[in-house]
Amino acid sequence: MKSIRSAIENTVSISLFNKGLAGKIFDEVRLSGAKVVMKNNSAECVLLSPEEYLHLLDSVNQARAAVTALKRLNSLDPNTLLTEEEFAVRTDLDISFINTTAGVDFE
Repeated sequence: MKSIRSAIENTVSISLFNKGLAGKIFDEVRLSGAKVVMKNNSAECVLLSPEEYLHLLDSVNQARAAVTALKRLNSLDPNTLLTEEEFAVRTDLDISFINTTAGVDFE
């Protein structure tokens, strides 16, 4: 029953925009986070608050990053891994600073 109530409360007819009620609808979107705009009894679009939109974008980007990480982990060949010393020699990189960066996360 809760999902039916939520669907009813979070839908708005496009005719309300034509009646000059856009400001009221936008206020409701700010409070509820989203509204589904109906036109001819079909969902036409979804109105989101900027905060909700950014939250959804962040969630999508995090999910994509997780999928990429899992693909990389699944295709990892342990025989191709390098020790810190091997990496330093191959890249001619001074890695002595690594052990002095306790508490710092590298991405």
